[in-house]
Amino acid sequence: MSRSPDASSWFGPLEPERSSQPVHQNLAIVRLWRGFMTARAMIGLLLLLLQGSIYGLGQPVNKWLVALCAAYLAAALAVRIFARPRWPGQSFDPQWVFTIGVDVVVFSALQFLQTSAINYTPLFALPVLLASVLGSVLLALGTAAGVTLILLAEAWHVSLQAPGDMASHFLQAGLAGIGLFIVAFLTHQLASRLVREELRARRSGLAVRIQTHVNELVIESLTDGVLVVDARSVVRAANPAARQLLGADGPAPMAPFVLDSQPAWRAVAELARLTFLQRGDQIADLAIDHAGHNACRMRARTRLTATHEEEVESLCVMFLQDLREMEARLRTEKLAAMGRMSAAVAHEIRNPLAAITQANALLGEDLAEPAQQRLALMVQQNAQRLSRIVEDVLDVSRAQQKSDLSLPASLSLDATIRDICMDWARQASSGRSIGLALDAAKVLVAFDADHLRRVLVNLLDNALRYAGHAPDSLQVSTHASITGQATLRVWSDGAPLEPSVQRHLFEPFFSSESRSSGLGLYICRELCERHGAVIGYDRARKRLAGGVCEGNEFFVAFRSTTPAFDTMRA
Repeated sequence: MSRSPDASSWFGPLEPERSSQPVHQNLAIVRLWRGFMTARAMIGLLLLLLQGSIYGLGQPVNKWLVALCAAYLAAALAVRIFARPRWPGQSFDPQWVFTIGVDVVVFSALQFLQTSAINYTPLFALPVLLASVLGSVLLALGTAAGVTLILLAEAWHVSLQAPGDMASHFLQAGLAGIGLFIVAFLTHQLASRLVREELRARRSGLAVRIQTHVNELVIESLTDGVLVVDARSVVRAANPAARQLLGADGPAPMAPFVLDSQPAWRAVAELARLTFLQRGDQIADLAIDHAGHNACRMRARTRLTATHEEEVESLCVMFLQDLREMEARLRTEKLAAMGRMSAAVAHEIRNPLAAITQANALLGEDLAEPAQQRLALMVQQNAQRLSRIVEDVLDVSRAQQKSDLSLPASLSLDATIRDICMDWARQASSGRSIGLALDAAKVLVAFDADHLRRVLVNLLDNALRYAGHAPDSLQVSTHASITGQATLRVWSDGAPLEPSVQRHLFEPFFSSESRSSGLGLYICRELCERHGAVIGYDRARKRLAGGVCEGNEFFVAFRSTTPAFDTMRA
C-alpha cells in the first residue's frame, strides 16, 4: 500500500520497534495510538455487555455474536497490552489487517448477523478514524470506501427483505458513506498538520537547547563576571568569574543565592535595585569588602532584559570587571607601547654612544693628570651603563625573532652556578651572601653559559630587591631527579606576590615597580624557551636557622640532562 510523505508517523501494533527513527520523536502519535487501542478494548467490552443485557431482557441472542464480541475484546486487549508502536518500513504493513481489518470485519458481522433492531453503523467511525490519523490518505479513503461498500451491501440485503423501502435504505447508506469520506479526509489533514507542528516544535526546542548550552559555555568561559539578578535581589545565575569576585576565601556559593545575605554584597544589590527602579542601564565602581580581607574593587555594568509579555519577569544582567586587572592590562599596554618606542630610540642611541666611547678612549691615551683620568673613567663607566641599557632594550626584539640557535655545548650545572653566584656576590653593592645548596654535581645541561649567566643574574637581582636582611634570606639550589631532570631554584623571603602580578610576571614591560623596565623576567623566559627549558614562579617554604620560612621562588627546569661521569667515560 502506498503512503504519502506525511503519513510516516504510523505505528504498527504487532512488532517491536525496528526502525532507525526513535519512537520518542513523535510522542503525540504514540499517545494517539494508545488511545485508539484503548478505545478498541472499551468498545469490545461494551459490545459484550450489550449482548449480555439483551439476553437479560429476555431477547434472543445469537451465540455466534457473543463469541465474536468476546474474541474481539480479547484481541483488542492483547494488542493494547503487548504491542509496541513502530515506524512502518514496507509499502504494505500486515498490522492494518489486525487492527482496521479486524474492526471492519467484526462490525460488519455484527451488522449482518444481528437479530435485534440495533444499528451498529456508528462503530465504523473507529476504523475510519484510525486509518485517517495513523495512516496515509490513501488508506484513509480506502477504508472509507470499503465501509461504504459494506453499508451499501447491507442496504441491498435489507431491501431484498423489504422491497418497498429500497430507496431510503440506499440513500441512508450513501449519505453515511459520504460522511465517512469527509471525516476521513479532514481527520487525515488535521493529523498530518499535528505531526508537522510537533516535529517543528521539537526542532525549535532542540535549537533552543543547543543555543542555551552554547550561551552557558560562553558565559562560563568569560573572564569577566556575569550575574543574573531578579527584582528580589536573588542571583539566578553566576559564572565562575563572578563568584570568584564576590567571594572572600573562595568562590561565592552556586546560584541561587541572595545578595542581601552578606554585607559585602550590598553595593551590588543596591546597583541592581537602582537598575529596576530607573528601568535603565547603570555603570558604577564598587568595592567588595569582606571583614579581614583586602577590598576587591570592580566596575559593574547592568543591563535590563527586554520583555514584551506581562507574565515574563524582567531580569538584571550585571557584568563585573576586576579593576586591578583592568589597570594592569592598561599599564601593560602603555609599557608595551613605550617599549616599542624605546627599541626605536635604542637603535638611534647606539651609534652616537659608540662614537662617544671611542672618542673617550682616544682622549684617555693623552691624559696625564689624575683628575682628568677620573673624569675619563666616569665617562667610560656611564657609557658602558648606557650600552647595557640599550642592549637590554634590543634583547627584547631579538628574543621575539626566535632565531634558530646552534645546539649549545653541555655544561656542568653545579660548577657554572657556583661561579656565577660568586661573581654576583662580589659585584653586589650590598655584599650579600648567598646560601648555596647544589645537588646536581654529576649533571650536564644543554644551555649556553652566557645565557645561563644572564638568567641567573636577573633572578638574583630580582630576589635581592625583595629579600629581607637576614643572612640566609637568599638561597640558590639545584637538584637532579632520578630520571636526570635538573632544576635550578632561586628563593628569597619576600612578601607574596599579588595574583594580578603573578599572571603577568613574564610579560614584556610589565613590572610592579615604576622604576623597573619589566624586561628582566621576560628575557629570562625567552632564553629558557630557546634552550627547551621552563621557567616559573611558586610560593615555597624553606627551613632556615630561625625555623621554617615562606618565600618567593623562581625555578628553571632544564630540557634534558646527562650524567657527567658517563660523558667522561665515553
